[in-house]
Amino acid sequence: MSKLAGKKAVVTGGTHGMGLGIVQALVAGGAEVVFTGRNEKKIEEARSAVDSKLAHVVRSDAASMADIDALGTLVEEKLGRVDYLFVNHGLAEIAPVQEMTEEMWDRAFAINTKGAFFTVKRLDPLLNDEGAIVFTTVSNDTIFPGLTAYSGSKEAVTAIAQVLAAEYLPRRIRVNTLAPGYIDTPSMGVPGMSAEEREAFMKQGDETTPFKRHGTIEEIATAALFLAVDATYTTGVELAVDGGFAQGLGS
Repeated sequence: MSKLAGKKAVVTGGTHGMGLGIVQALVAGGAEVVFTGRNEKKIEEARSAVDSKLAHVVRSDAASMADIDALGTLVEEKLGRVDYLFVNHGLAEIAPVQEMTEEMWDRAFAINTKGAFFTVKRLDPLLNDEGAIVFTTVSNDTIFPGLTAYSGSKEAVTAIAQVLAAEYLPRRIRVNTLAPGYIDTPSMGVPGMSAEEREAFMKQGDETTPFKRHGTIEEIATAALFLAVDATYTTGVELAVDGGFAQGLGS
């Protein structure tokens, strides 16, 4: 029997891309999952992609405190308790410094940082001792022009995760972060790109990644489940899943 059988999990930002891959891996292993998204079309597509009584998809906006509170109520009703929490949601908008607006900046931090922290706070009473929290951040230590708000908000999440790792020591809840590099997802993490822009972005990633290829959704899901399920003596770390990108190998 799978070690995931009977386990309960929550995945925010789980209706597409890496989040959906994590949901599918959890359900395939026998875990029951509540997962969230904001876009109604993607929610319906995800419902079809994960057609299982173990999967419960709900519309929830991480920038809305009311939605976060409602998510907690729904999770308690559907799951009761939570073994694994994957805080995966995020928003990236490309804008150089002169084009960055206050609204864009606030939106990035509201979703990526504030939403991440208060999701954990709301679900805290439902988390089982000796469980795990995994945040999705970004492969860092490398400059991404135009992503000041995104990079700043995700770096803040890394710091928050380290503090939470210390705070949760008495409950033996492990808190780690997963830092993807160039991963082949429908949006490549940046909504609104044209097909040509996506192709150029992928080419850039393949050329600058030491492995000379992009990563897959399945590789991200495997790493995420490793941190949540198998890495039972690991907390407060950031796992780069980026083909050596942030480490500067081969440069």
